[in-house]
Amino acid sequence: MTLNAKTVVVLGGTSGIGFAIAEGVAAAGGKPIIVSRSQANVDAALSKLPQGAEGHAVDLTDEAALAALFATIGTLDHLAYTAGESLMMGPLTEMDLTAARRFTETRFWGAVAAAKHAAPRIRPGGSIVFSSGIAGARPPQGGWSMGASICAGMEGLTRALAIELAPTRVNLVSPGFIRTPLWRDIPEADREALFASVGAKLPVGRVGEPGEIAAAYLFLMQAGFTTGHVLVADGGGLLV
Repeated sequence: MTLNAKTVVVLGGTSGIGFAIAEGVAAAGGKPIIVSRSQANVDAALSKLPQGAEGHAVDLTDEAALAALFATIGTLDHLAYTAGESLMMGPLTEMDLTAARRFTETRFWGAVAAAKHAAPRIRPGGSIVFSSGIAGARPPQGGWSMGASICAGMEGLTRALAIELAPTRVNLVSPGFIRTPLWRDIPEADREALFASVGAKLPVGRVGEPGEIAAAYLFLMQAGFTTGHVLVADGGGLLV
């Protein structure tokens, strides 16, 4: 299978892993359609992609807006869901449950809504690739109850939809510690120190880069005999 001449919708495609997926699709001769909440971010990302790429500003927590988006796009070959706000971490005993519920809106319910409205429009041989993280299998110490829960939930959703939506394939990429804008709320010096500290403990000796993780999504799109699979790309993080 190939991505040449294929239409790939990347929700959360203006930065980090999502943007790297869009770059990979374009390099393979496909048409990336990137989607983000911010029109400014969409415009900035499109300026860096080859001619033929397309972009839309949509609130991924708004099901009606997502339905309208896919009606506008029409048929597609692959959907990649990489959207997510900055990580919500903190002890359970101090958690604001209202904020915690909001945290699930983009990362989990947005993915559910996207699959609901994209699936009927995916061409034969196409696929959906979701995102989670290794926290679902191995939560770090302290404050990861929400993040780990969503990651684990996305794995269950992937397996269930691989059966329900067959023959459309549904897979998931589970990254480890990756250098992306999700860590932007941490001051730069502290952020770099964190990257160095975490990377030194990994078998590969460093944290991951968006392009390396994007390769996992592109592989799953083209792996025609693979569905219901969780592809871990963590630099050996589950081993240490």
